This record gives sequence, C-alpha cells and structure tokens, in this order.
Amino acid sequence: MPFIWILIIPMIILDIFVELYHQVGFRLCSIPLVKRSNYIKMDRQRLKYLSLVDKMGCAYCGYANGLAGYFLEIAARTEKYWCGIKHKKSKDFIEPEHHKDFVEYGDEAAYRKKYL
Repeated sequence: MPFIWILIIPMIILDIFVELYHQVGFRLCSIPLVKRSNYIKMDRQRLKYLSLVDKMGCAYCGYANGLAGYFLEIAARTEKYWCGIKHKKSKDFIEPEHHKDFVEYGDEAAYRKKYL
C-alpha cells in the first residue's frame, strides 16, 4: 500500500496548477467552468465498518480518480474550444466522446466554414 501513495504529492501539485489554469483561463476565454464536485467525491472513508487503512485507501482513490476525471473534462473543454479537429483515423485510437462534433481530419473547407 505505501507504494501507491508515491503519487499523492504530484497529484496535489497537478491539482493546484490545473485549478489555477481552469479558474483563470476558462474565465478569460468564456469557457463554462467545470463543477469540481461532479468529479471528485470523497465519502467512502466515512463508512464505520472500514479499518483506518481502508479509509485512507478509499480517500486516496476517491481523490485520485476524481482528479483524473476532472482534469480530463478540463482538457476536453480546452480542446473543444481551441482545436475542434478530429485526429487522423487509426484502428487503435479510441476517439473521445467530445470529438463527435469536431471537424474531420484534413477537411479544410469544413474547418474554414466552422471556425473562420
């Protein structure tokens, strides 16, 4: 278990910088803010039947997985705002859901019509 905790400091640093970017950058560009509580939920550690070690693990996982989802949503909204172009098709790439309304890769006419 102690090994998984090695990421807590980098996660906290990432969280600080992502939140700074989110609060300042999104407001400057008028991008709708992401509601943090929709992604980061830490409640399982309150269960009385868990041991202290289990509670710590549940808090860590709630934070880590929530932060990952929160960061992904912020990155997705950034991509949607700045670069609404799909990636070149490849068999192994799993296209993110937020790409569905993006312009097809290489379609200059569609890009110009939508963004210029």
